[in-house]
Amino acid sequence: MMAGKKTPGVVITGVGVVSPVGIGNERFWSNLVAGRSGIGLLRSVPSESLPCKLAAEIHDFDPLEYVYQKKFLKVMSRDIQLGVSAASLAMKDAGLGNGQMDPERLGVEFGAGHISFTPDELAEAARDFGDPTNRKGYTRWGEDSLGKIAPLWMLRQLPNMPACHVAIEHEAAGPNNTITSADSSMILALQEAVRCINRGHADAMIVGACSSNIHPVDIARISLYDNLSRQVDPETACRPFDLDRDGTIVGEGAGVVVVERYSHAIARGADVYCEVLGVGAGCDGRGYENGSGGRGLSNAMTAALKRSEISPSEIGHINAHGKSTLRDDFVEAKAYHRTLGDEGGRIPVTALKSYFGNFEAGSGAVELVGSILAMKHGEVPATLNYKHPDPNCRLNVVREPQRLRSSVAMSVNRTSMGQSAAAILRAV
Repeated sequence: MMAGKKTPGVVITGVGVVSPVGIGNERFWSNLVAGRSGIGLLRSVPSESLPCKLAAEIHDFDPLEYVYQKKFLKVMSRDIQLGVSAASLAMKDAGLGNGQMDPERLGVEFGAGHISFTPDELAEAARDFGDPTNRKGYTRWGEDSLGKIAPLWMLRQLPNMPACHVAIEHEAAGPNNTITSADSSMILALQEAVRCINRGHADAMIVGACSSNIHPVDIARISLYDNLSRQVDPETACRPFDLDRDGTIVGEGAGVVVVERYSHAIARGADVYCEVLGVGAGCDGRGYENGSGGRGLSNAMTAALKRSEISPSEIGHINAHGKSTLRDDFVEAKAYHRTLGDEGGRIPVTALKSYFGNFEAGSGAVELVGSILAMKHGEVPATLNYKHPDPNCRLNVVREPQRLRSSVAMSVNRTSMGQSAAAILRAV
């Protein structure tokens, strides 16, 4: 440690990612710095009747390569498979195998959201209702159709199941919790994990989030309350903070980090990525309705800065929420200027959704992994498709990969309803 610096309290010792940009830290990072987008034409489901024909899909993912308890795959949705796989990668990266620490001192904090089921799962049971004039179908539901639904079907859709499966995979018998706060879930899960360690309830926590919006019902649902891009070129569709942005793109993925007490990490000889300096949270309240918001994000950043005991000028880069919608990007930029003062227009900003779109809980996790790897490599990736700066945002958006100006990073996320979170990390 450098003279004058406090000994770190809680640190990150392992990172795992499953994303449209790449599976595993090396592939993910190399594609980020090369500017390779994971957005393409939607291939997994028919798109003819959907409002948006683009998506960020993971095409080379095989859960058999990453899930240890393979008998549970039949009760894992796509979301859960992504999260469990990312957790396995993170634990391997941290050098923590089963039996290498007291199970009672290892916990799980996971973020998740709405998990959709495929129509095929209920198709056979629903066939009795094919003829709406046949009212006998309602009687047969209890007698016949209910028995055609797999007994454990619901386990595929419960948002707490990613945390449960991760705990089973890694024999984590410590604190176990699930955060369902959409886009802000990952950073809020990180906040809870740090609290668990600081309270002495655990020595290490597996922290992550996962989600997949690659589903026709999800895409139609999201288009009713959010702006999905109507661009036809996948390479330029998602363009955070750009004047010509017209909406976000759906995607899928998961990111996981292993959070550990510094003394515990050093005692076992672990490599350390970074220290968690501070995490903050906030909400717009009624302000979300008129777009004057960003108050929740401002409060989250203010709290994170206070707990970190640093000034805005010390932040090397901001990993923005950068959703690529007119309203959300404007509100986010306004919050930076309100909270960070003159530094709000100077700190380099990268928006990784330009690579893999938005998939709520999971995208926040993948973005956090991006910042951690940026600090490791001393370089911040560019924001794709940032060609025409929006004068209403006035941010220092990174157009080409550039060297970090400091070892401190801030990652933020915000939901459409104003629930916000910010985490400040420092490379060790």
